[in-house]
Amino acid sequence: MAILIKTKEEIAIMRQAGRITALALEAMRKAVRPGITTAELDAIAADVIASHGAKPAFLNYPNFRASDSPFPATITASINEELVHGIPGDRVLKEGDLLSLDCGVIYKGYVGDAAFSMGVGKVSPQAERLMRVTEEALYEGIRASRAGNRIGDVSAAIQSYVERHGYSVIREYTGHGVGRKMHEEPQIPNWGKRGRGVMIRPGMTYALEPMVSAGRPETRVLADKWTVVILDGSLSAHFEHTIAVTDGEPEILTLP
Repeated sequence: MAILIKTKEEIAIMRQAGRITALALEAMRKAVRPGITTAELDAIAADVIASHGAKPAFLNYPNFRASDSPFPATITASINEELVHGIPGDRVLKEGDLLSLDCGVIYKGYVGDAAFSMGVGKVSPQAERLMRVTEEALYEGIRASRAGNRIGDVSAAIQSYVERHGYSVIREYTGHGVGRKMHEEPQIPNWGKRGRGVMIRPGMTYALEPMVSAGRPETRVLADKWTVVILDGSLSAHFEHTIAVTDGEPEILTLP
């Protein structure tokens, strides 16, 4: 599949899609507390998205492992050892949980995609450090996303930062191009070698999303056919932004 270079007009629309995504995430962030359910957070995001004339990108998204299991919600909500793709429901958040929320929005045919992790109430110092390192790794990748670099430079920047702090990057799931579809080329692993891969060009738009385990990197998928968990039960964290490559500094599109 060809890598699509976006025009300034397309990026302007993606900026709006990204802003709505960020607003939905921020509304959920403010609502997170012990005692709230992940379904209630899903409803908050759905309301924000609809109020801005957009649609949820995740709802009914196809499951490439199981054709009979499209994603049934607006957001993904993953807790503690759950890495990504957790299905919102009646699970009640507890003090000390590490929660990762991921949201995608379609606006005028273009997609915004972003995620963050946060503590529910007071969390352990270990969880705080894991989240901090994962978010910092995301910004290491963003800084490497400059025209003339290669995708391997971005991947290596993320990997080296995570591993330098004693954590593991997940190998089965990657960042990805974003535009008219939620998943476009190129794939952007959270591991790699500098100087390798596709040349980065102005107009490329993609989502970087470090997914990090405090223990081993191996994962498995639960019986719901969506929720991915760390195999050894370790805590995990996930941060994501959609960005646009420019002639200078990369632009983060998923900001409020």
